[in-house]
Amino acid sequence: MAIIKKFRIKSFKQKKTLLKLEDIYLSFENRQILQNINFDINQGEIMGMLGPNGVGKSTIFNLITGLIKPNKGKIFIKNENVNDYPIFVRTSKFKIGYVPQYGGYFFDLTLYENLKAVSEILLKDQRIRDEKINYLISKFELGQTRDIKAKFLSGGQKKKLVIAMALLGDPELLLLDECFAALDVMTIKMLQQIIVNLQSENKITICICDHQARDLLTCVDVAIVLSEGKVVAKGTPSELVKNQNAITAYFGDSFKFS
Repeated sequence: MAIIKKFRIKSFKQKKTLLKLEDIYLSFENRQILQNINFDINQGEIMGMLGPNGVGKSTIFNLITGLIKPNKGKIFIKNENVNDYPIFVRTSKFKIGYVPQYGGYFFDLTLYENLKAVSEILLKDQRIRDEKINYLISKFELGQTRDIKAKFLSGGQKKKLVIAMALLGDPELLLLDECFAALDVMTIKMLQQIIVNLQSENKITICICDHQARDLLTCVDVAIVLSEGKVVAKGTPSELVKNQNAITAYFGDSFKFS
């Protein structure tokens, strides 16, 4: 029996849409990957995408960033249709940060060198680069690992590093792909708090995808449940665990939320 303890209190009440996916369809080699995907994310919201592996969560992130294009449907960011924007233009113009499930850093560079390499691409002013790097190292309590090569960092330290690298670009929308995967319970709790703080302190809109309900539902305002390439339910965590479509498709009858 899976039991969720809620600690997230929704703090953002404004209803201004930042991202909208409308009637999205995607197929590959005669296989339907996504069907009739419709959802939106409000500015300042923490939204989750929940579903088993292979259901299309990471594919939706690839559609949002522009890495791939849908066969049908439209993607809007700040009410602008971005279907024809290439990935670099889309992510830079609309300030989209992306944290992949695996990697996302240079293995043989130190933590500091990773941040420095990305900052030199994103920021022209050296003073601003140095200030941001030092701020992020301090914010994520990475000072003691500053000069350690990334490949020797722990799983939690690597995840902090990649999030910090994404934050160098001051994203308005941050996409976190399976960010809790293969981490221990204490590290997951630490990341959950980091995510909540990013929303409350930096006013970043965040979208997280994960296959573990117990990890995702404790730190989101709202979530969608995906099954067989379709959105089968959407709501707050407390609403979702009572939603029959979500129970049938994913949670199961023994799932409890307390």
